[in-house]
Amino acid sequence: MSGETSQLLERAVALSRQLLAAADCGDSAAVAILDLQRLQLLKSVRKGAAVPNAHERMLLQEIARLNDTSIGHLEHHRRIKGRQLDVAVVGRRAVNAYASTR
Repeated sequence: MSGETSQLLERAVALSRQLLAAADCGDSAAVAILDLQRLQLLKSVRKGAAVPNAHERMLLQEIARLNDTSIGHLEHHRRIKGRQLDVAVVGRRAVNAYASTR
């Protein structure tokens, strides 16, 4: 792979870090945009189709690690939202149940 490929992978790592920050904040819209941009970079790298050198393998591993961490953060936020919805439903049922006791 060429120096251009390394530059593309470094840009993909930078996008992965931004994606992680967005996932940590629960900003799913930003995550989707950043993921699409990163995917385009990775597709460009794939078109080269040469065997990656050690530095490029390290960059690919970093992208994978950041991606796994981002997925974990998004799952955490999804569970929080699920719990909040459950509490809201229980509260709504309580309001309906006690509304008739006036």
